[in-house]
Amino acid sequence: MSLTSGMSPIGQPARQPSLFGVEAAVPEPGDLAGLLLAGGRVTERDGAAQVSIVVTHPWRAAAIVAECGRRGVSATSVSTEDSYVGVRTAYAESLLPLARSWSDEFGPRSPREFRLTAGVLRLWAMAAGHREGTGYVLPIIGADQPFRDALGAGLAGLGLAAQLASRRDGESIFRLVGKRRLDRLAEMVGDPPKQAPADIWPS
Repeated sequence: MSLTSGMSPIGQPARQPSLFGVEAAVPEPGDLAGLLLAGGRVTERDGAAQVSIVVTHPWRAAAIVAECGRRGVSATSVSTEDSYVGVRTAYAESLLPLARSWSDEFGPRSPREFRLTAGVLRLWAMAAGHREGTGYVLPIIGADQPFRDALGAGLAGLGLAAQLASRRDGESIFRLVGKRRLDRLAEMVGDPPKQAPADIWPS
């Protein structure tokens, strides 16, 4: 769908591209860090790296595969035994910086330096984000507390101040509430992927 000024195909005013949102950013392989925030994994082998993640619905997998392609990284999806959908990229040299920032000689770890961008946010929401009541939830999986704190500060720096909460099952989430923050999130992550349910994508 075009984001130029005027009217959308259904007669509603078209949303203007944000100067700070995903439409204004050049897609980069590093944006796949959003998948790692949502519980994905990155592995390194023979001078290349692969990102993989399991998501809850086929539309998420299809959208992630498309976003990987926009970043010059091929990816495929496959159904799993428990009805979830796995996505994995091909091994690519362009993903090496991501792998090395999210691991050390002892294995996976939270990155010491991290820049939260509109592209990272879009992949994060695509992999695991969802509406919950009047707010929007972004799960954060497998990160240590210092990184969660830094990520919260990064969200606030983008005008997306969020509450960090822990669920009974041990999952940590960032919850955004309030019209201004939700409008800002929708501006940052851009248009919804095809087939995304209306109650899932920020709007």
